Amino acid sequence: MTAVDTAAGDGLPEPAMTFHPMPQPGPAAPWAFPVPERSVLGNGMTVVRCHRPGQKLVAVEVVLAAPLHAEPEGLDGVATIMARALTEGTGARGAEEFAAALERCGATIDAQADHPGVRVSLEVPASRLEQALELVAEALRDPAFAEPEIERTVANRLDEIEHELANPARRAAMALYAELFPAEDRISRPRQGSAETVRRIDRAAVVDFYSTHLRPAGATVVVVGDLTGIDLEPLLEGTLGRWKGEPGRPGALPAVTASDTTRVVIVHRPGSVQTQLLLGRIGPDRSDPVWPAQVVGTYCLGGTLTSRLDAVLREEKGYTYGVRAFAQPLRTTALLGISGSVATEVTAPALEDTFTVLRTLAAEGLTDEERDAAVQNLVGVAPLKFETAAVVADTFADQIEQGLPDDYQAELYLRIAEASTREASDAVVAAFVPERLVVALVGDADQIAEPVRALGIGEVRVIGG
Repeated sequence: MTAVDTAAGDGLPEPAMTFHPMPQPGPAAPWAFPVPERSVLGNGMTVVRCHRPGQKLVAVEVVLAAPLHAEPEGLDGVATIMARALTEGTGARGAEEFAAALERCGATIDAQADHPGVRVSLEVPASRLEQALELVAEALRDPAFAEPEIERTVANRLDEIEHELANPARRAAMALYAELFPAEDRISRPRQGSAETVRRIDRAAVVDFYSTHLRPAGATVVVVGDLTGIDLEPLLEGTLGRWKGEPGRPGALPAVTASDTTRVVIVHRPGSVQTQLLLGRIGPDRSDPVWPAQVVGTYCLGGTLTSRLDAVLREEKGYTYGVRAFAQPLRTTALLGISGSVATEVTAPALEDTFTVLRTLAAEGLTDEERDAAVQNLVGVAPLKFETAAVVADTFADQIEQGLPDDYQAELYLRIAEASTREASDAVVAAFVPERLVVALVGDADQIAEPVRALGIGEVRVIGG
């Protein structure tokens, strides 16, 4: 920058600036996601290991083939209660003693159940990996499932359900899943169970689910971090490898079906000043070749503040703080969705404009500028997104549950970078078809039902909050 001494006419100095050219982003370069090594323990457990130099906090994911569709009828949520109770004491240590042992290792442990199965997650400094793995192995081999702990876990879950029912976004998801999927399909019901089913869960139900479905054979342990100086195979054999059990008989995951003709279900919330919107249908998942292009197109539609949906609903109309489009892998498919919240009085206009954005996109397609910006962001943030061992381990666990190859993530970024504007346009248009989106609204039905019916987009039905 240079300055001129005086300004013409008044004798006062007037600064003048010479700007250097603004730096421009370079072409998107696919990030090399790590590819792990595999082995098998003597008890049949598969090992997926990934050495990440410098990652002194090691992440471990134990992936167990205990899917939600295996839960007994009327006991939705028993997998969640069982998973949470795994770390609430063992045959050798009570709940407090087990927690104290974890604390001495500097470790954190979590367990959760989802549609593909149960996961036990561990993070621990590399220097304490052996002690922490012994605790995980102890929890898997000999969980106490003490009656008081089961009762407390059930009570905690019932409290959570009250909060979930009060959360408009969660309530919209419940309504959409119940409307989209057949009632007999486990995926149509809350993942962690309803109040009605959770109340029925007792220690006997938890022990039965554990005994029937948790096996080392068919399970996978993912270990990611700096493994320098760690002889991992003997360490795993001496901990998780001591877990014995008969091979299970995991059945194939049942195919997901859905009725996605456009219709609207409104969850009535009297006096609500906002309406939560959730539009969805099922579509291609990560195993489909169209997924990378669909990722790019979905990002252009609703992945950022500059997306098509935000440009209209947020910037132009001022209806919302933000609307997002997404593709969430489920069991053998993916949920394609659009979500956001708007003021009650503009619910119908916002819904109408959402459908207009989709129809305009189908007529015009994406621009090269939109595609390039999406690819630059999706590929460019990958090194930051996967900078911790825990995120890398979680990604490998996702791939295992979804039956994807170990190099899937690395190949995904290559395919994203290669996706053309036309491919991204075709993918997102095929994914978000206005006539195939089921709409769930959580808001004041007395104010929004008639304006929404007037849109003529499909049947409108009101249910209680």
